[in-house]
Amino acid sequence: MAGTPETPPAIPPDALPVPVVGVTRADGEAVITTVNDAFLTRFGDAEGMTVAAWLAATAAPTATATAEAAATLRGADIVETTLRLTPETEDGPTRYRLQAIGRPDTGVAYTLLTDRGSACRVEVDRLASVISHDLRNPLDVADAHLQAARETGATEHFDQLAAAHDRMARIIQDVLTLARGEDALNTVAAVDIADVAADAWATVDTENASLSIGEALPTLSADADRLQRLFENLFRNAVEHGTKNRTTDETPLTVTVGRDGDGFFVADDGVGIPSDDREQIFESGYVCDDNGLGTGLGLTIVEEIADAHEWTVSVTDSAAGGARFEFHPRGESSPT
Repeated sequence: MAGTPETPPAIPPDALPVPVVGVTRADGEAVITTVNDAFLTRFGDAEGMTVAAWLAATAAPTATATAEAAATLRGADIVETTLRLTPETEDGPTRYRLQAIGRPDTGVAYTLLTDRGSACRVEVDRLASVISHDLRNPLDVADAHLQAARETGATEHFDQLAAAHDRMARIIQDVLTLARGEDALNTVAAVDIADVAADAWATVDTENASLSIGEALPTLSADADRLQRLFENLFRNAVEHGTKNRTTDETPLTVTVGRDGDGFFVADDGVGIPSDDREQIFESGYVCDDNGLGTGLGLTIVEEIADAHEWTVSVTDSAAGGARFEFHPRGESSPT
């Protein structure tokens, strides 16, 4: 709608694999102002239509459900509902779940439309959770420090702003990784594990930690870009959580990449991972402390990259008492 301001969402809608619709309030009406490619494929172009008109044309008539769906699309208090919708590509209605995401105070309310029978429902749930909750905290932190910087001009607020933006960028990168999936690999033979690990270390803020790369690392068939992402997430996890409770005068953290049979390991000499937590560390949203640094998705992505390569991943104690992640081609057991 001409003249209607629109703030883009933190996550580009076209990066998501399910229909996304953005709604803006204009002249007392809720108007659809944004749709992504998945929405266009399923429902056709609805930009410029009011929410009421689109629901009247698309939804199976159930007064209560339609009213709740309209509230969800407007970004009102109802953040989730189900509704029978008839896509252009189908003869009959299909039950959809509508999940409000984003921040309505930015001017646009975004909603995911998920086919209740979709095989990607769990993945979509993860994306919705991260978009609607995990991004809110660093956004609020950035807003607070921006206001303080305007009022005081103190330079430390700009440092906090930069840190909040860095965290949002990491969350967005993690979400897009999950949205795209890790099963589409560009695998090449004989990838040098040592070289990829060194490249990954150079991209991570490792503070004063050091990297030790063992000799005779195996060469594996792998997607080098995805493998680098795996190492980046493990290194970041080690630096952020392995130094917990350490004092500044202690020996800096060391992260080691070494050979483990036909596979490899990544270990640190930090505080380790409690045995009771090891079954859940790969679950999305899991964080082992409340320092506010992690996204809760890093180790989930590590596991998905390993699965896509048909590697197993397990976690145990390192020789120094820290965490040790072991990767082996599926079917090969960890050496005893």
